Amino acid sequence: MIAEVIVDIAHSDVDKIFDYVCDNTVKAGMRVAVPFGRSTATGFVVRVKETSVYPADKLRAIYRTEDDIPAINAECLALAEKISARYRCPMALSLRLFLPAEMRTGKVSRNFREYARLSGDLPPISPRAKAQLACVAYLEEHGEAPLAELREKFSSAVNALIKSGAVAVEKRRMLRVPYKSAEGEEERHVLTPAQRGAVETIQRTEKTVSLIHGVTGSGKTEIYLTLIAAALREGKTAIFLVPEISLTPQMFMKLRGRFGSEVAILHSGLSAGERFDEWERLRLGEAKIAVGARSAVFAPIENIGCIVIDEEHDGSYCSEASPRYNTFDVALLRAKHNGCKLVLGSATPAVDTYRRAMSGEFELITLPDRINARPMPKVDIVDMRREVRRGNATPFSIALREKLKACLDGGNQAIIFLNRRGYAQTVMCRDCGNVVKCKSCDVALTYHSDEDCLKCHYCGARYRPLSACPACGGTHIHYMGTGTQRVVGELKKLFPAARILRMDVDTTSGKEGHYKILKQFADRGADILVGTQMVAKGHDFPSVTLVGILDADMSLHFPDYRSGERTFQLITQVAGRSGRAGAEGEVVLQTYDPENYILRFAADYDYRGFYAHEIGMREAMMFPPFVKVVRVMVTGEDERETLEALRSVYGKLQRVYAAHEEDFLFFNRMHSPIKRIQNKFRYQVLMRMTQNGPLREVYAAVAEERQKNVLVYVEENPSNLS
Repeated sequence: MIAEVIVDIAHSDVDKIFDYVCDNTVKAGMRVAVPFGRSTATGFVVRVKETSVYPADKLRAIYRTEDDIPAINAECLALAEKISARYRCPMALSLRLFLPAEMRTGKVSRNFREYARLSGDLPPISPRAKAQLACVAYLEEHGEAPLAELREKFSSAVNALIKSGAVAVEKRRMLRVPYKSAEGEEERHVLTPAQRGAVETIQRTEKTVSLIHGVTGSGKTEIYLTLIAAALREGKTAIFLVPEISLTPQMFMKLRGRFGSEVAILHSGLSAGERFDEWERLRLGEAKIAVGARSAVFAPIENIGCIVIDEEHDGSYCSEASPRYNTFDVALLRAKHNGCKLVLGSATPAVDTYRRAMSGEFELITLPDRINARPMPKVDIVDMRREVRRGNATPFSIALREKLKACLDGGNQAIIFLNRRGYAQTVMCRDCGNVVKCKSCDVALTYHSDEDCLKCHYCGARYRPLSACPACGGTHIHYMGTGTQRVVGELKKLFPAARILRMDVDTTSGKEGHYKILKQFADRGADILVGTQMVAKGHDFPSVTLVGILDADMSLHFPDYRSGERTFQLITQVAGRSGRAGAEGEVVLQTYDPENYILRFAADYDYRGFYAHEIGMREAMMFPPFVKVVRVMVTGEDERETLEALRSVYGKLQRVYAAHEEDFLFFNRMHSPIKRIQNKFRYQVLMRMTQNGPLREVYAAVAEERQKNVLVYVEENPSNLS
């Protein structure tokens, strides 16, 4: 037998099939150890065949298999090939998506524990062997015990009992269970007519993709759970995707409350052992539902009956590391392979998604009302320019302060949203105007008061606070802007008795960091939750009656054609956290641009109005979804080498441009908006081309560019243009 093997080395020079001799125990999808050159390498078996086109005496044999059963199933093998072809990446990189990283490197494996119990035939024990007698008595009382515990209690007596046959030892697999304290409670709700209609429409339609456009609190989650339950009744499996790791524990609890141990969680916040055990439960069929962030779309399950992408508009569904895949594209491939439904849900769908639904490509289901018939929270737009003229230098308007006081006095909770962490946004010298930047990145440093340091939010570098300007030596150092840390400090001054939690990257870095903060707030362990976009999506806190949005227009003026769309989505999502239960909700939206149409549409929850305006602008200006934005990034630590690579790849792309000039609306090379990150210089070739433009030729041109110390890659409609 011959095994076709992809060696687990992500390099174009070895991105090919290698034939190895194998026996009939080797199956497609297994990982194997093979001789490769003068060393041993791990590889993936992609096919097993009878013969090879190469002479038998030229073929080497597989050393051993690394798995009892194929680690990658047949569907995932086929999917890996499609991803490799679609994104022009080495097959090894594509295959790695389907395995826990530590499993590939051999740093994690099954966890076993030895248990001891008395054997059926107990031999006589000397009365003088008191430790042995005590051990026997202990096992008679407890039935069994971990072997390590017995050895700690009774020392060498345990080994003597095992040797005599008095005690039998059994090795058992022990699962490392994530979120042990997160016990899900079973909540079964009777579907409303609108929810029931949505479920029936999705099940009845011949279209693979359905979009549920439902306002926040409209009951989308219960529709998802009903569809998953139907899939399980048919003996099938399901995938449930959420955009943020912070959302995963909450959704995990809901699913576990409904489906128990059928649910497994997959995301990067788990320990290596937990992630491996959850992955293996899915691979062995012990769990039927995979829930997690973007990477859970590669869950090793078969016979999928339903795939859900919640908050489908979120930019985190696009990978920023090779392969730079879009989660929707992968999910659609899996849905078509399994003949199942792909369900998208959002209160603020991506413009492209909504256009495809409006055109009839996707099934569109609209839920315009909240599940409990509660009104959407009233949004009060506050002009912060007036606050400045009044002499109010705090981050809070008078209206927000008054509403916060009323909220707390009423025994309710509030969320304060600011999409900027740290204490001060920038540190500037008032003598010369110099803004202090990171030495490794072309970005301003942010001051963090709790750590008393300046921090780069791109590379994580830390610097001591400045006593003098590094440019001119001046001592008039000014801390500008407001971050979540400063907001917490100001709130403590205004409301000393209030219990305040902060949720951002800095406070959630530890294991289960997101879950602990959210659980504490949900259990009424705090009155105010201050946070970045982590607090904006999906959370359901019945006691929250007030949301304050600071610097609402901050994201409006980014150099990105989607800045308006993202601002609308973020404001609508965070506003939707208020008034989800009995009490009426309120939202205070603070802005320096109160007449901006995006903010007005968001304040009125008018998605259709926003969409009509936005799609008209996109068509007039020729931006996606009417064209494709393609960016070729060139990054390297040596600027001269990086520029040489830029010139080289630009020359190749110019030939593509010359051959297809009619398909290009824009084509040019330039510095990336952020010129340097992590000591790597960044240049780009930016293109706008028609939907039928020569994308394959662009990928091919980039694939020809092989620079040892420079990375060159393609991004399609990148989620971040900075």
